Amino acid sequence: MCGGKSSRMGSDKGLLKLHAGTWAQTAIEKLMALQMPVLLSVNCSQYRDYSPIFTLEQLVKDDEGLDVHGPLCGVLSVHLKYPQEDLFVLACDMPLMENAVLSQLLDTYQHNLSYDAFLFTNEGEPEPLCAIYRANGLAQIVQMLQSGQLTKHSMKFTIEHLDSLSIPLLDEQKRFFRNFNAHAELNGL
Repeated sequence: MCGGKSSRMGSDKGLLKLHAGTWAQTAIEKLMALQMPVLLSVNCSQYRDYSPIFTLEQLVKDDEGLDVHGPLCGVLSVHLKYPQEDLFVLACDMPLMENAVLSQLLDTYQHNLSYDAFLFTNEGEPEPLCAIYRANGLAQIVQMLQSGQLTKHSMKFTIEHLDSLSIPLLDEQKRFFRNFNAHAELNGL
């Protein structure tokens, strides 16, 4: 997920550098380590900046026909392009994420296929941008949107309408979910 406006950061977070690569490349590498194909969800204004760096096959632009904004627009845009695929979502602004945490989520998903969504919770609150969403659950959300039943467009509200399996974060895992929104927060990164 790279489609945010990054207004508080002042520049596109997905294109910020971390070591040798961008935050988006770092997220791609973490997901590729799990042996899965990876796509980048970008908004329409980002497409031009991302296309010289990533292949066009890797980029999925927000569907302008969706009457929704924010991360939900990105998730649903990818779902509409690949409606049969379950989606492992990872926000690019979680550069501290560890592969072991992602592997734990993938393992939980692989052993509990009867749920619509798999995600971590932090003090009882969902972490929706490091989660796995099954195609049938996302199809339900699209139907709710089209019928006017999706009264809020937040990821948290969306999760409330899915049969979700939540994994409480351990204290030592919480730092991996830290997202960065302003330059002042980058000290020590």
